[in-house]
Amino acid sequence: MSQQNEATTTSRRNFLKTAGIAGSGLCLALYFPSLAKAAKIVNADEGGVDDVEMNAWVHINTSGKVTIFCHRAEMGQGAYQAVPQIVAEELEVDLDKVNIVFAQGNRKKYGGQVTGGSSTVRGSYKNLLKLGATAREMLIAAAAARWGVPAAECFAASAQVHHRPGGKTLHYGELVVSASKMEAPKEVKQKARADYKLIGKPLKRQDTVLKTNGTAIFGIDKKIPGMKYAAVERNPRLRGTVKSYDDSATMRVPGVTKVIKVKMAVFNTYREGVAVIANSTWAAMQGKKALKVEWDDSGFEHISTEDIYKRQQEDLATKEGLLLKKVGDPDAVIKKGGKVLDVVYQTPYQSHSCMEPLNCIAHYQGDKLEVWGPIQGPDWVQDFLSKEMGVAKENVFINMTFLGGGFGRKAFLDYPHEACVISKEIGAPVQVVWSREDDMTQGPYRPGVSYRCEAVVANGGIEAFKVRMSGQNTDHWDAEKSTKANGSTSEGFLKPYFEAIGNVSFSDVPFETPIPIMWWRSVYASTNGFAYESFIDEIALAAGKDPLELRRQYLKEDRIRKQIDKLVEVSGWKNRKKNEGYGVAMTECFNSTVGQVVKVSRGANGKVKIDHVWAVMDCGWYVNPDTIRAQVEGSIVMALGAATIHEITFKDGLVEQKNFYAYKMPRISDIPFEIEVHIMDNDAAAGGVGEPGLPPFAPALTNAIFDLTGSRIRKLPFDMNTI
Repeated sequence: MSQQNEATTTSRRNFLKTAGIAGSGLCLALYFPSLAKAAKIVNADEGGVDDVEMNAWVHINTSGKVTIFCHRAEMGQGAYQAVPQIVAEELEVDLDKVNIVFAQGNRKKYGGQVTGGSSTVRGSYKNLLKLGATAREMLIAAAAARWGVPAAECFAASAQVHHRPGGKTLHYGELVVSASKMEAPKEVKQKARADYKLIGKPLKRQDTVLKTNGTAIFGIDKKIPGMKYAAVERNPRLRGTVKSYDDSATMRVPGVTKVIKVKMAVFNTYREGVAVIANSTWAAMQGKKALKVEWDDSGFEHISTEDIYKRQQEDLATKEGLLLKKVGDPDAVIKKGGKVLDVVYQTPYQSHSCMEPLNCIAHYQGDKLEVWGPIQGPDWVQDFLSKEMGVAKENVFINMTFLGGGFGRKAFLDYPHEACVISKEIGAPVQVVWSREDDMTQGPYRPGVSYRCEAVVANGGIEAFKVRMSGQNTDHWDAEKSTKANGSTSEGFLKPYFEAIGNVSFSDVPFETPIPIMWWRSVYASTNGFAYESFIDEIALAAGKDPLELRRQYLKEDRIRKQIDKLVEVSGWKNRKKNEGYGVAMTECFNSTVGQVVKVSRGANGKVKIDHVWAVMDCGWYVNPDTIRAQVEGSIVMALGAATIHEITFKDGLVEQKNFYAYKMPRISDIPFEIEVHIMDNDAAAGGVGEPGLPPFAPALTNAIFDLTGSRIRKLPFDMNTI
């Protein structure tokens, strides 16, 4: 049966009904097929009470209490607010009276649950709206049947069904049993956007109170009966192995009970280490400090940062790389000569450095495995652990807690796997807590990348635009060199450029090292954006064009031009003054476009300072404007750190930054400027919000600095105090 047919042949057996006897409640679940392109209502009436409660987005008990399950991780970005806000809109319930629960990992029930790619809203909002509307209409139908009146005379509001002519009212709890026995409607009428009561409104986040009063449970807070604690000394070079270890001093630490050798999967290899098991986290960490380990680091390269960028630039000078996309023939145009620009940009390795270090609880019980922790991808973890630990997938239970930051790192599989291996070895549940040094020195990292950008400028425009990128590929880390270009080589580059510029090409020059790398907030757009939007600025100068007007010349889509108009309006772009530097950048990722203008000047001390940042976000359909503003503001602060404050460097294969004294975070004193966020309103489909606000900041800042000082910055990070 096709996905389309599955979505349109909804029947009673395809809708979640009551579980067991009357009074148990109504649970509604929506299955997301591949890529969440279609919806199917799933039947679970054979499952029993326990199964149903894990299976649903919505649970309504007979007292009228509504529980909405959040199927995505909450790491500060707002999923815990957005998912219930969407469902509650069509379900007609008051959000502040809803109980919100994290769903367990289960792709069959919830579809993809990986919180990444800014996909929570854009990937599921249509299905969640339909889910809420279907439940509402079934409840209305149940009330109409009880009263013996037409359903058209009834309406739902605040978890109640009302009969207009008769003034009768029933709360949802009085209707759930009868509603669950009805056939689900194949089609339901959903609200017009103008009729939304919750969506599009700046509602207060439901997790704010929990995080303020300390009742929110993060992974590091979670405790279960009989739990042991572990700290692991891991090889500081990923591919090294344990030659030997001496635990005599460790075993004398009060509270330490055992020391074992462990291996955890990291991509397609394994990282070795020695785990110290104890009765408390403190004892485990003290025992780890007393441990003596001899490592075998032979057989692989111990690379340094200087070597990385030297090789990348050598490759860019001599190799064409693997072609990702080509329009026209930029090589032929460049070969003819004329006003040719040929420059190199460089971006650094970065740590995720979530404020909550990695941690995980695992309880291996032979044919059953249960995990609790700050996990971004519960379905991925479930799939992976089933295979690695030899436990049937239906017996692997992944429980999400709140996350103290994620940025992609907590979508990885290594730390849950390590906790499971230790639990299996000691025969007890265990919580493994990483220290800040563990977290910062083990990676994986955002890859450092070099870009060679070439262009031919003629007749006030771009005749050719050619990019070669050299950096590690997250698509094939530690694998044989791919014959395909990195699919993210052009990420961040606005699509209309390909149509408007006659000759364009993007190529990937493969580059590999033993350093583990993976996604970082906005993935390659965070590095690509700096190179490509800085280069557009250099082209504008060479063409004698205003930087925003050059972009308008090539970005011909009406939606983007309206966004440019908004940038001009809010930033006062046309009224720039002397001794002020203005820079602009526009990038696209995860179906959202963000334009930013940064204004800089010299302070009384003669140093360059940021005065103002204007951001205009076009993410199409959206849930909560306050969440958008918070995410864009947070993205800008994170981008400032990556552009001007911190980087990860390597010496002899070892990370040089071990804690925040060396890998400094932006502080309040670094953000004296105002950040002004504007949201475009249109009827476009929803785009991402959590990541797209980051990429344009660095190029907008460096373009502004050039406008003020005449100095072009092509390498990140740079020190604002030395300009």
